[in-house]
Amino acid sequence: MTDRELDAAGITDPALREAYRRCRALNARHGRTYFLATRLLPVERRPAVHALYGFARWADDIVDRLDADARADVREPALIRLQEELEDGLRRGVSREPVVRALADTARRYGIGPAHFRDFLSAMRSDLVVTSYATYADLRVYMHGSAAVIGLQMLPVLGTVVPREEAAPYAAALGVAFQLSNFLRDVGEDLDRGRVYLPADLLDGHGVDRELLLHSRATGRPDRRITAALREFEALTRSVYRAATPGIELLDPVARPCIRTAAVLYGGILDAVARDGYAVLHRRSVVQRRRRAVVAADGLARVAAARLRSRGGRGHRPPVRALHLPGTAVLAPPAAVRPAEEAV
Repeated sequence: MTDRELDAAGITDPALREAYRRCRALNARHGRTYFLATRLLPVERRPAVHALYGFARWADDIVDRLDADARADVREPALIRLQEELEDGLRRGVSREPVVRALADTARRYGIGPAHFRDFLSAMRSDLVVTSYATYADLRVYMHGSAAVIGLQMLPVLGTVVPREEAAPYAAALGVAFQLSNFLRDVGEDLDRGRVYLPADLLDGHGVDRELLLHSRATGRPDRRITAALREFEALTRSVYRAATPGIELLDPVARPCIRTAAVLYGGILDAVARDGYAVLHRRSVVQRRRRAVVAADGLARVAAARLRSRGGRGHRPPVRALHLPGTAVLAPPAAVRPAEEAV
């Protein structure tokens, strides 16, 4: 965390400043895409984003990186301890664990409800025992905690030009879209961990099962049935982006370039997977550095334009459309985003 960011946010306590620096380091190490996009936010809001994402990365480390050979009965106590630290930190506003201390401070500053963090840790615990999902609806239940609540946590930090509850479904949906992109990119790595996030009914529709995925992973041989399933999952993911991205216009104008840049970069993962022939079982597809630079430059230009406009008055309130996500019958803010009301 730079001193400039901490000073701008009014964070003066030395121990708290160090806690935020720890979160920034976690975000920088594990989240290159969103770390880059965060640089486009107003400087005083960046520490809060690093606290939110740093906590998420830390919990993810426990689930996936604690020890390659660690069993669930080793990881679960670590998550339980984290849950206890979180509850205590949110209640008292301080914690001996730096990441939780920064998170508790951010939650207090921005009025972020504790339910979002509890739902997130619940999803992390399910990763210890759940290894597949029968349907997309089942996967969506998991992603409420693992992805949608991240968008909801971010919303108070980003700010909105409409009542927050109107923007909440879009923020949740964009978090889901980001995670679906990662699921597609990481099929091979997740399979190595014993998990398949692609819904079983989608795979079955193309004659694909876990055994075929494992065979392709082990032999390095592509299979047209797997490619067809991956293409369908890509199309599903793109449809979630289309449903979610109108919500960017509901954000504070100075925050829009950050989220738009993140959406373009995460969406670029889908382009990279397609460019590589859907070979996600055999290599990791990445957004090319040149493309990242172009998107970042566009984001910087949008930041400058937004700041100029903000000097001339408040942004207009755009019309709000009902949100319909693929695979659901939702035409209005869904029940899954109700915890956002706690942050209002």
